[in-house]
Amino acid sequence: MAALMERTGRFRLPKPTTDHLAALAESILYQQLAGAAAAAIHGRFVALFDGELSPKAVLAVPEERLRGVGLSGSKAASIRDLASKVSEGTVPLERIERLSDDDIVERLSVVRGIGRWTAEMFLIFQLRRLDVWPVDDYGVRQGYALAYRLKELPKPKQLEAEGDRFRPYRTVPAWYCWQAVHESRAKPSGRALP
Repeated sequence: MAALMERTGRFRLPKPTTDHLAALAESILYQQLAGAAAAAIHGRFVALFDGELSPKAVLAVPEERLRGVGLSGSKAASIRDLASKVSEGTVPLERIERLSDDDIVERLSVVRGIGRWTAEMFLIFQLRRLDVWPVDDYGVRQGYALAYRLKELPKPKQLEAEGDRFRPYRTVPAWYCWQAVHESRAKPSGRALP
């Protein structure tokens, strides 16, 4: 890990989105889509609200209109469920920073289309929590195997135990694991081009 840290430089998270609802909606919209397609759909979705994305505004948009900008029926239902849960207070976005990581994961996971992984990415990239160890993330598992030259990817349960030594800053080695994956993809394969 030390060698990886030296090669890739200082730990740095991108600047978070200013609005929690927008960040969660974007996470839902990007799930299982290629970057360009997701970005186009996200852009059209945001344009529906003229910069005023709120639970009330989302719930006022008919599902057909959400579908019309490219959301699948499932994603439209997830976005509407998110807006509904925020509106009723099940997901208290205005004061969510006050909750523990586990409470945030629990609250967000009741929303259709948001599971543990999405909640952990919200903790890391939106709330900038420093002790999140997303053991189910394929990139973290792959990066850990690369960093420690393991022949096989560690199972989430194994990785959970390995993360204990990084407490209370497990987000930092998770970020470096992602960097290891990026680094491995950037290296030439050594094969001749066709």
